Amino acid sequence: MKSLKNGGFQREKLRFIHKSRKFMNRKLTKTIDKKCFDIALTLDCGQAFRWREISPGGAWHGVAFGRALTLYEDGGKIVLEGCSEADFGNIWRGYFDLDRDYGAICDSFRADPALREAVDFCPGIRILRQEPWEALCSFIISQNNNIPRIKGIIERLCETLGDDLGGGDYSFPSPERIIEAGVEKLAPLRAGFRNKYIIDAAGKVADGTVDFAKIDSLPLEEAAEELKKIKGVGDKVAACTLLYGFGKVDALPVDVWVKRILAETYPDGLPDCTRGVRGIAQQYLFHWRRNRD
Repeated sequence: MKSLKNGGFQREKLRFIHKSRKFMNRKLTKTIDKKCFDIALTLDCGQAFRWREISPGGAWHGVAFGRALTLYEDGGKIVLEGCSEADFGNIWRGYFDLDRDYGAICDSFRADPALREAVDFCPGIRILRQEPWEALCSFIISQNNNIPRIKGIIERLCETLGDDLGGGDYSFPSPERIIEAGVEKLAPLRAGFRNKYIIDAAGKVADGTVDFAKIDSLPLEEAAEELKKIKGVGDKVAACTLLYGFGKVDALPVDVWVKRILAETYPDGLPDCTRGVRGIAQQYLFHWRRNRD
């Protein structure tokens, strides 16, 4: 969908598209348990940038792995609309991290007073297991940026270079498509200095200098060093890519909010109850600290 200045009109258009799909998607619906899964908190807590609420307090729509999905709560369950059994098994089960016991993880976090407050403040956040290339590119774009602007740049990138999936949806463009486009076609995205980093990332992923299969098998520190071969990728972008793109849930992205949390509450580091899942703990603490004041 083309970027529109009128946010209300854009929302109405998305809502119309959602309604028009209902009949078509009736046979492509999957229902899952809502336990430890809050749709809005998970999709709008700063870890992914291609989801939109298309009805207030209701349905959300987005694209991942080249598939469009609408999801909403109904009778204590979560309905995935436009989801075949094959796509659920191959994409969405992993994307929403449904095989991880977040209930047990959050129970362990309650051993720490601040984490207990964070978990109670925003229950139901899950870490999204995104496509590694999209996660890398998205967090390169996120540098020194705010969430509305990040979403706008990524939307324009997908509209310009992604595949048209129909209904106003576009896939995330491949590294090869970005290389082919070059700097000139990236200029209208208004990503500024980040364009050269996007091009460098695309080139190094495409030619194997940065090998996602290798990164997936490496321990955290070594995996981060591989990603930092890309211009503009430092500790934070590498950690975000490993957490959200590779499912390495002990990766700990440190931004201004996490720095404040560490300084205010954990000067000696996160507590023992976060061992092995520091990235999940960080997501709860980040959302809590950013929204509590």
